[in-house]
Amino acid sequence: MKIAVTGSSGFVGSQLVQQLKKAGHQIFSLDIASGIDLTNWNEVKKTPAIDCVFHLAAKTFVPAAFKNPQSFYHTNLISTLNALELCRRDSAKFIYASSYVYGAPKYLPVDEEHPTGAHNPYAQSKLMGEDLCKAYWRDFSISSCIIRPFNIYGPGQPSSFLIPEIIRQAQAGNICLKDPRPKRDFIYIDDVISAYMACLNFSEQGVTAFNIGSGKSFSVKEIAQMIAKQFKSTTLSFLNEHRPNEVLDTVADISKAKKLLNWNPLTKLKDGLNLCL
Repeated sequence: MKIAVTGSSGFVGSQLVQQLKKAGHQIFSLDIASGIDLTNWNEVKKTPAIDCVFHLAAKTFVPAAFKNPQSFYHTNLISTLNALELCRRDSAKFIYASSYVYGAPKYLPVDEEHPTGAHNPYAQSKLMGEDLCKAYWRDFSISSCIIRPFNIYGPGQPSSFLIPEIIRQAQAGNICLKDPRPKRDFIYIDDVISAYMACLNFSEQGVTAFNIGSGKSFSVKEIAQMIAKQFKSTTLSFLNEHRPNEVLDTVADISKAKKLLNWNPLTKLKDGLNLCL
């Protein structure tokens, strides 16, 4: 297949491109790192005819989203619109990287039917992107797979994320974190990539969303303890500073992806953490 990948130089995109090439697909990388502004349709439309678009490009750092929401909404929405326009032009399939979009869970585990509720500008921009997917199905019969990954981790992840930050502190000999309580569903990068690859074989028409997680949650304290054990001289402490409106637990119901994508996460957290060290 001829496949366009936006965000192809990112943490997830770069590894997805490797797997797609291994599978024999022809890849067109659409990325700011290669000089393509995805918010500029005149640049995007130069892409040759394609069969599928993986749209991973986005601004993602939540604290920055609060500082400059206009930039987040502009980049994330217009890039999604332009990627969908490519699909409309070529009658291609769309695979969209969304996010955790459920807000504070009303029940656990969270399935795809759980009410959505953005809790920051980044999540809001992702939900608006999902609405664009639905509109392009309604108006132009463009099918979309929406991937809603929970907390991705793995080697090469940017240092602003929790697990790389804990590892950095552990290497320095002292882990000091704010709140030990929040529990999250962590999913290893290889398992996320396998979910995206499985979407290529999903032929159902319409717009279908999939939770991608491990189906289990671990607290910040548990994660820190697992990592600290690998560094015998490392100390571990918590400031017990609590963020307002903190979501204390998220767990993905992944039964839909298991059934319809024939996908299963294979990497246990302990093994995945060791691969990050």
